[in-house]
Amino acid sequence: MSVPLYQAKAELFRTLGHPVRIRVLELLQDGPKPVRDLLAVIDVEASNLSQQLAVLRRAGMVTTYRDGALVMYALSTPDVADLLAAGRRILGAVLADRDGLLDELRAGGPNQ
Repeated sequence: MSVPLYQAKAELFRTLGHPVRIRVLELLQDGPKPVRDLLAVIDVEASNLSQQLAVLRRAGMVTTYRDGALVMYALSTPDVADLLAAGRRILGAVLADRDGLLDELRAGGPNQ
């Protein structure tokens, strides 16, 4: 039995519901990286990063391959970067709307 599309989408967005996972995906937008490079930038324990990478792998958002002794992580598709960019645009629009409302409140807008 297959999962309804809305449920699959909910799972995808739940996967994005952790700051470390978002940061990993942001860093991988520049190209594949080994765990040591991710650890150098993200302030978490190696075990925590490993757990978050496993979640991203299971969700199909990242892939891995070996480069000699290193395990490299990469975005599974450029669409992941597009999704992050869309999230940034949405967040910018939401915050801009809030800033506009805050400015209006401070100025004693028309409905005060």
